[in-house]
Order: sequence, then C-alpha cells, then structure tokens
Amino acid sequence: MADPFAPFEPNAPEPPRRRFQAVPLRVLLPNLVTLLALCAGLTGIRMAIEGRLELALGAIVLAAVLDGLDGRLARLLQGTSRFGAELDSLSDFVCFGVAPGLVLYMWGLETLGSVGWIAALAFAICAALRLARFNVMLEDPNKPAFAGDFFTGIPAPAGAICVLLPVYLELIGLPRLVASPAVAAFYCLAMALLMVSKLPAYSGKRLGARIPRDKVLPLFVCVVLFVAVLVTWPWAVLSVICVAYLAALPFSVMRYNKLAREYEQHRSRENAAALHAAPLAGTAHEDRPGPLN
Repeated sequence: MADPFAPFEPNAPEPPRRRFQAVPLRVLLPNLVTLLALCAGLTGIRMAIEGRLELALGAIVLAAVLDGLDGRLARLLQGTSRFGAELDSLSDFVCFGVAPGLVLYMWGLETLGSVGWIAALAFAICAALRLARFNVMLEDPNKPAFAGDFFTGIPAPAGAICVLLPVYLELIGLPRLVASPAVAAFYCLAMALLMVSKLPAYSGKRLGARIPRDKVLPLFVCVVLFVAVLVTWPWAVLSVICVAYLAALPFSVMRYNKLAREYEQHRSRENAAALHAAPLAGTAHEDRPGPLN
C-alpha cells in the first residue's frame, strides 16, 4: 500500500494498465458452439467435394443441432452479445446456405449444367437474404407479442434440412429417375422462395421453456429413443421430419392468422373504449365549478 505521506514524484512511473478487458466465460461458450457449427458446415462442404455425401449430410445435421443449442445456451447463461449474433449469422450462411446447395449440386444438379448451378446459387442467395432480414426484424419495436412465436419465412436451418430431401430419399433406396435432378432443382427453388417469403412458420422458441417435474424423466427417455432411432435409420427419420415440417406449415399459417385477428379485435376494443372515455372526461371537466370571481 502506498504511503500517503510520501513526497510527490512527478516523474514516477504509472502503474501498468490492462490492454484488454477480460471477457466472461458465459459469453465465450455460446460463441464456441457457433464456431463448432461453422466447422461442421465447412467439413460438410469438403465431404461434398470429395463425393462422400453421407458424411456431408451428417455434418450439416450436426451444424443444425449446434445452431439450435448456441442461442438457447446464450439466453440461459445471459451471454448474448452483438458479436455473437453477427457470428451466428455468418455461420448460418455457410452451414445452411452454401453447404446444402453444394451438396445438392454434387448429388445430381450438376447433370443439368447451368440450370442446376443456378438453382443451388439461388438457394444460397435466398439463405443470405433471409438471415439479413431476420437480423433487421429483431429491432422492430412495433411487432406484436404473439409474433415472437413465429418466423417470417422458414428459418435457414429448417430450409437446409428440408432441401436435402431428394438425397435422403435416394439413400433410403428409392431409385433416381431421369427427371429426378430436374424435380430436385424445382424443389430447391421452391425451398429458396419459402425462406424469403412472408409465410409465418412456428418457431418453437418457447417450447420446453418450463417442464413439469413429472415430465422430466419421460422427456429424457423420449430424447434418448429419438437419438437412437435417428442414428439407426438417419435418412428415413430425416425424410419423415421434412415431410412433417412442410405439412405443418399450413397449420402454422392458420394459427398466425387467428392470433392476428384476435390481436386486431383487442386493439379495436381498446381504441373504442378510449374514444368513449374521452368525451366523458371532457364533460366532467366542463361540469367542474370554476373559480369564484
């Protein structure tokens, strides 16, 4: 401890300062998971170039699982940051825009020549546009509360998993017909348009936020069984998931429209009540006795 009665020395060296501020571990962990997802996506690109499509598909699925974990981990640890959001978007573009388009192109779109490349290119571009729009819409203050349960357009990870459905079906054992690459190109363009559309897709962000104690053990058993089935029959399970997700989109739209109507009716009632109360308040003010002269 410095002596308070020591004489002042003008040329005394200043204590060393920290050049870098320490970053909490709770902020680093979600970013590390995001980087692992990025590594999985890049590995999927390499596997696709080498022709090992099964490993490429596995890498993309792993990237999707890690992408679902990093956001929840950041919210759980209260480690969200602007840097993490930007890193997540860049990782998503590589893993769910570039990698699936390249896998699909190496699978069969290359037989279509420039048409197949345009389809893969359109998917990657739409994934980038969808991610950019998502980042902008996060700052929208006028968005109603129920809209937080829905994505505008299908999210990039879901689009990446679903666009690879033709590859899953062939790995199951279905034969590739002459028209299969053309159908796959049309399907790829359709998935690209779904990502940039305004179609409300259920997000599931609040799903499982609170789990009753008596449901914890059955949930663990179901998760373990699902992982076991996915590892045993991966392409059949992924095919069923893709078909079920696409079939659920109309129900998501109907649910969103119902909530939007209820929200508009609630606002109309509030506005009508405010307009009805305003004249009454003015009348009460006019009836109030004025000051004595």
